[in-house]
Amino acid sequence: MNRTQAAARIRPLCEQSMQAARTRFSQIAIPLGSLGLLQDAVIHLAGMTGEEKPDIGKRAVVVFCADNGVVAQGVTQCGQEVTAIVTENMDRGQTTVCLMAQKAGLDVIPVDIGVARPVQGARIRQNKIMTGTNDMTKGPAMTGEQAEQAVQVGLDLAEECKNAGYKLLCVGEMGIGNTTTTAAVTAALLGLDAEAVTGRGAGLSSEGLARKISAVQTALAVNRPDPHDPMDVLAKVGGLDMAGMVGLYLGGAACGLPVVVDGVIACAAALCAVRLCPAVRDYLIVSHQSAEPAGEKLLDALHAKPFIAAGMRLGEGTGAVATVALLDLALAPYLGMLRFDETDIEPYQPLT
Repeated sequence: MNRTQAAARIRPLCEQSMQAARTRFSQIAIPLGSLGLLQDAVIHLAGMTGEEKPDIGKRAVVVFCADNGVVAQGVTQCGQEVTAIVTENMDRGQTTVCLMAQKAGLDVIPVDIGVARPVQGARIRQNKIMTGTNDMTKGPAMTGEQAEQAVQVGLDLAEECKNAGYKLLCVGEMGIGNTTTTAAVTAALLGLDAEAVTGRGAGLSSEGLARKISAVQTALAVNRPDPHDPMDVLAKVGGLDMAGMVGLYLGGAACGLPVVVDGVIACAAALCAVRLCPAVRDYLIVSHQSAEPAGEKLLDALHAKPFIAAGMRLGEGTGAVATVALLDLALAPYLGMLRFDETDIEPYQPLT
């Protein structure tokens, strides 16, 4: 399944299942609309899955791991060797997302889509396109062909997960320097200045932040990405992790799989996917508002209301995994609550 085929396979949300879910919520013994965004999410899940009672029991977080050549410009607090270390720690279940996923009942699928050195581990998917992107301040981060190859990795993984029986996917990423590429992609897509979308990432000093803003400005000036062509933006100033996520969003939508979007990097990839194929938006659940400056702007562009506003900025898919736990909590009363006609409580009436 390629990008064109994926776009053609995306079906509209099932309105019949959504209406059945709305009716069910009106019948269970809770105040109308009292679960707020969580109630909306359950209805949304019904539309995505085509089931009045959505099953998200088998789920996974797919973590795309890749390095970014722009780290040569001093835009990070640590070196890119950390990407490889954390990727291999994922194989051992020893990163934050692994521990959170274990509690929330998700499998973790780490994907080497562009780590600078070889990484070892039985659980790591070996899909390396290149050993990290090129320094985008000197020219394109990657070729158009390499960007397409990275998107294809995500497409293939979504289809594989569907065939393996997964009912819901989360996306995550690991890559030193990827908040810099995210700032560049956001600025290009939304026509914003670098200062407005560039933050401190994993703890930059003020001097480091200035270098980071300068790197984003230079990359945009040197490469002149076309804001109307998301693939051009990805190739010139994006990252392999983002391109992989774009493919997973497209593939998930094509397979009828709900995909939970993580933080600012995942949101930038989501905006690329939606710009490529607007129908993808129906299959995305946006988890949280990142503390990075680009976060709120990307959410506005995606017309998304996140579940969590906790100042999270860790990445790896941690915000998405936390949101799956909230979805489980919302589904519990939806599936198990007594109806009004089974209690002595009078049904609530809609307010006028």
